[in-house]
Amino acid sequence: MRINRAATPLIDAPRGLAGVVVAETQVGDVRGREGFYHYRQYSAVDLARGRGFEDVWHLLVHGTLPDASRGAAFAAETAALRHLPGDVRAVLPAIAAAGRLSGPLAGLRTALSLLGAARGLRPVYDIDTDRRRADTVAVCAAVPTLLTALYRLGRGLDPVEPRDDLPYAANYLYMLTGSEPDPRRARAVEQYLISTVDHGFNASTFTARVIASTGADVAACLSGAVGALSGPLHGGAPSRALTRWTPSARPTASTPGSASGSSPVTGSWASGTPSTARRTPARGCCGRSPSASAAPGWSSRWRSSAGWRRSSPN
Repeated sequence: MRINRAATPLIDAPRGLAGVVVAETQVGDVRGREGFYHYRQYSAVDLARGRGFEDVWHLLVHGTLPDASRGAAFAAETAALRHLPGDVRAVLPAIAAAGRLSGPLAGLRTALSLLGAARGLRPVYDIDTDRRRADTVAVCAAVPTLLTALYRLGRGLDPVEPRDDLPYAANYLYMLTGSEPDPRRARAVEQYLISTVDHGFNASTFTARVIASTGADVAACLSGAVGALSGPLHGGAPSRALTRWTPSARPTASTPGSASGSSPVTGSWASGTPSTARRTPARGCCGRSPSASAAPGWSSRWRSSAGWRRSSPN
């Protein structure tokens, strides 16, 4: 359909799209003032306490919490997708060598693009919903393999092949260290992943949706999202903060790149966090009381179904 742009009224959007509702979702919502957030109306804290990562992954992708049989089938399906095509594995040493000065996200976005080409992913415009889900799961399953391989290669170590018998988080730690992890450590990482598995609408997830709206393939969407995530006003912020966070050099409003300083866009767009203090419900999964902190930005401005359900472990 051709749009008559001359007849389309222009709207002045606020800087950084602050306060603008851009989509509706049933996936999740952060209610920072209530100290509560959910995935498909299940308490995210309850899920982190009582479910494994694969169960929550299934919930986000397919819309339901699996029973024991379906959960085991999904875990086996995703475990088989951890293995990389030979063409991708052969190029990873060169990507790691080229990215020594750029950091892991630079290597990941390059590797994701290569993975999409090697797997022959088709534009989402040309495939149905089931194929889109399958492509997304396949790429996401391979991300820990790519990341850990690039990490080890960058340190002169050989990559560790994934193990299909280990859960997602335990396998990630195994590929990272080369040793099977202590179950408590694996569970801690798993709970962290569950607590952060949905990010609502921040700069990187917004970027992925914009690319998807063009009909591009899933790998292109995720490569673009990782590119946005790497920015110093978004996912790249922690590495800069750590280098500055000393007793004598704390960030101020005038610090370059500070969301409260001279950033050209609002915090909810640039860093994914608003500047207002809110309760952080994610801490509850570790048995601690929620504290006043910044909750992920845009999620609360991203319309979501009301109400929530309780999750019962298998």
